[in-house]
Amino acid sequence: MMKKLPLEQLPAFLKGISETKTLVAPVEKGGQVNFDLWTEDSTLRLDVLKTVKSAKGAFFPQVEDIVHFQMQGKNIDIHPAEVLTEDFVLFGVRACDARSFELLDRVFLSDPTDPFYAARRAHGTVVTLACNRPEETCFCTNFGIDGADPAGDLSAWMTEDTLYFQANTEKGAALVAGLADCDDGEITETQNSIREILNKLPLSNLNLTGFEGDHLKERFDDPRWEELSRGCLGCGTCTFVCPTCQCYDVKDFDSGNGIRRFRCWDSCMFSDFTLMAHGTNRPTQKERFRQRFMHKLVYFPSNNDGIYSCVGCGRCLEKCPQSNHIVNVIKTLGVKEDA
Repeated sequence: MMKKLPLEQLPAFLKGISETKTLVAPVEKGGQVNFDLWTEDSTLRLDVLKTVKSAKGAFFPQVEDIVHFQMQGKNIDIHPAEVLTEDFVLFGVRACDARSFELLDRVFLSDPTDPFYAARRAHGTVVTLACNRPEETCFCTNFGIDGADPAGDLSAWMTEDTLYFQANTEKGAALVAGLADCDDGEITETQNSIREILNKLPLSNLNLTGFEGDHLKERFDDPRWEELSRGCLGCGTCTFVCPTCQCYDVKDFDSGNGIRRFRCWDSCMFSDFTLMAHGTNRPTQKERFRQRFMHKLVYFPSNNDGIYSCVGCGRCLEKCPQSNHIVNVIKTLGVKEDA
């Protein structure tokens, strides 16, 4: 049974959640909309389709402490960073970002399990929001994602005056237990309208032929990587806005009162990525560019039941200063030459 909430009551509903749990939602700060802590003074922006950075930071933060070392002479005290123990709610996640959590799970919850990520997944409740107005840069349908029926612990649909909720897990049901019941059919028109837009988007039917795992060497050796990568600046913007990128570096910082070891997002597009004493395994921008997209479209699906490491959110299309993004790669290399 679905639940409904008049939009005029949304602030009170969010306030009720925030009284017992940390609430993270799309809020506007400094002219940008990102997922951040919600308070009564926050500017909530559920009307914005895509935040600048994805929602993955709620589970895989951009910077995260791992361990602290205190040194006194030859004695070293080790203090591992604590994992999250408090519940939180991630509100207003779009279908593409929700799918990215499933992909990140395959990385961080596989053996050996990452304890920091696992704790956040265990304590987080994901509330998704259907995409009423998909944009021309969206191409999530190519990866089996339905913006009209988002996954999550609690799915939501917004009309002009009402929010409708469908609980998918016990955590989701607990959030809306006190709301009024309604019939499933009340959102059918909204869903049909969203799907009609999705089917008309210019990138809704990309040809992914040729990126299957058994074409690995053919794609790797394709001479067109040289031309495709030529305009790449190696700025890493695409990786930092991407919901599924999971590369990170581990660094030590001397605070003057001990050593702080932390991990932070990194990018395979950077020239010093995985830099070691002998140098780096990918000394040219072409090799770094190829690695990023081979991982998204070939390596990851070949090792994960055919699931691509892209959710079609379109952030890289909007942010790449050279318009040199994954859609260009798919359109250029997607069809086998002998097809």
